[in-house]
Amino acid sequence: MKDKRQKIIGIVGSGICDEKIAALAEETGRLIAEAGYTLLSGGLGGVMEAASKGAKGAGGLTIGILPGNKSTDANSFIDIPIVTGMGHARNIIVVHSADCIVAIAGEYGTLSEISIALKIGKPVIGIKTWGQLHGIIEVKTAAEAVAKLKTFI
Repeated sequence: MKDKRQKIIGIVGSGICDEKIAALAEETGRLIAEAGYTLLSGGLGGVMEAASKGAKGAGGLTIGILPGNKSTDANSFIDIPIVTGMGHARNIIVVHSADCIVAIAGEYGTLSEISIALKIGKPVIGIKTWGQLHGIIEVKTAAEAVAKLKTFI
């Protein structure tokens, strides 16, 4: 029987990013929503906020898995804030809750999410991220990322 539940795409990336990466993340979020997927992220700033903004702008649903203890920490584009009080350990929840991961740029927190996803066999599509890691499916654009994720879910 085919799984009919809403598919969830995890966006991982830095909490602080430049305008170019923010624009890329926003476009990716928009395309994810237009494809009919729910966007899940860590719910804070940077790549997470930009992707959530893009998804919301396209009428999509956004979920934020927050590291702290307050739902008000979520960026303004998060529909469903999930408070964990777990700090970086919340990265495990982000990865396990998503059907596929799209990594955009990122630092060590992003690297941890990529590593967890690869360890448990989740597809990881990367744009300007840790592409030297075995298992990341590297693409150059948001459109390529969404086209590639459609092959996995």
